[in-house]
This record gives sequence, structure tokens and C-alpha cells, in this order.
Amino acid sequence: MTRIGLISDTHGYLDENVFEHFKHCDEIWHAGDFGEGVAHDLTSRLIMSNASQHGQTGRQTMLRGVYGNIDGNDIRSEYPEQLVFMCEEVKVMMRHIGGYPPRYNPETKKEILLHRPQLFISGHSHILKIMYDDQLQCLHMNPGAAGKHGWHKVRTLIRFNIHGKEMKDCEVIELGSR
Repeated sequence: MTRIGLISDTHGYLDENVFEHFKHCDEIWHAGDFGEGVAHDLTSRLIMSNASQHGQTGRQTMLRGVYGNIDGNDIRSEYPEQLVFMCEEVKVMMRHIGGYPPRYNPETKKEILLHRPQLFISGHSHILKIMYDDQLQCLHMNPGAAGKHGWHKVRTLIRFNIHGKEMKDCEVIELGSR
């Protein structure tokens, strides 16, 4: 079983509570708009956490991410526009700007049809959404926004598990008001 912490649209602000909510996660996925310093802070904290826990559990938390429209060259040189990867037996596709079922943007729809993921992750809208696309047989997740910039009222994250082909135990976490 792989425990996932999903975050997006931090816009340079990383709430300390994120680390408490994601402390048992095997992977953290950031769906873009990291903003200044967030990728470095996440990576640094994961390295420290892995170093302190590695001897006890053997588990190392991994950070995956895509760049967003506000991210500069520092993030764009380290993170791609799109990721397609396997997590256990689930094909995952992640893009910052993607839309949602059935209102995907044209480029995203083309990529979904090409890659046929079982899980599509996006950010950008600052709107928390978890919905299944019956037509494409794909679960869509947008964790909303965890940062303080934007029009959202509540900062949110998602935590869930992938076990083989199953995506389950999905939890929406509210971090408080923007």
C-alpha cells in the first residue's frame, strides 16, 4: 500500500501543519504552483524526516510534482509540465492546468486519451474536486489550494491510499481559512 499526500497551489506558502498531516505518507504529490521556496522546503523536510526515520522504518518519502503557471525557471527546470507514472498498479497523470470531467482543456483531453490513466491529478482552479469520469474510466482529483493567495476561502489537501489497483481511504483535510 502506498500512502499519498496531495497538495497544490501553495503559491510560496507552506503551512507547518502539512508535515503533520503527511507524516505517514510514502509520497507527496504537488500539482503545481509551488511558488518560491516551497519545493526546497518540502524536499529539505523530507530529507530530514527520511534521515531520522530511515533506521526505524526503512521508508523514504518521495516528492513528485509538476510546475504551474506561476512557477519560475527554478521550478520549471526541476519539475515537468506533465507527469505520467505508475503507482503500484494505477497509471497516474498529473498536470497543473487540466480542467475536470467532462470539461478538460483540449491539450489535457488529448493527453488523457493518449495515456489512458486511471487517476488524473490537476490543480490551478483552487477548487477541491474528487470526481469519477465514467466515460474515460478515470478518477479526477484536484486538492484545491493549500496557499494563501487566490480566491478560495479554505486551504485544503487530500490524503489517500493506493493499494494495487484500488484508490481508497480518501480524506479531505482543511488547513483553515486563507
